[in-house]
Amino acid sequence: MKTKEDVESYLMRMGVPYADTGDNTWVITGADGVENMAIAFDAPVLVFRVKVLPLPKDPAQKIELYETVLGFNAREMVHGAYGIEADSLVITDALQLENLDFNEFQATVDDITLAVADHYTRLSKFRAAA
Repeated sequence: MKTKEDVESYLMRMGVPYADTGDNTWVITGADGVENMAIAFDAPVLVFRVKVLPLPKDPAQKIELYETVLGFNAREMVHGAYGIEADSLVITDALQLENLDFNEFQATVDDITLAVADHYTRLSKFRAAA
C-alpha cells in the first residue's frame, strides 16, 4: 500500500505547485488553470476534489447545469465525476492506495485539470447565475 510519502513524491515528480496542509491533505495551487485541487490521503483510498463553481440559485439554471454535467460524466470524464457538495459543483475521484502508481496518479490529476479547462466555457454561464 502506498504511503503519504509516496503521494508527496508523486506531486514532486509532476512538478506541480502544491501545499501540504498538515492533515493528510495536499492542495495543488495554480497548475494549468486549476486552483485548489485537494488530494486527501484517507486509507485505503486517495481522494481528489476540486470545487468548480457555486450552484446557481435559479431552479431552471440548476436543472440545465445538472443535465450538462451528467452529460460530461457520461461522455467526457475518464477519471472522476461531477457532483454536488453543499452549494457547489465539484469534481471528485478516488483511487485505491493498494496498487496506486505514478501513471495512475498523474492521469487523474491531468484528467481533472483537463475537464476544468475544457468545460469552463460551457459552465461559465452558470457562474453568472450563482
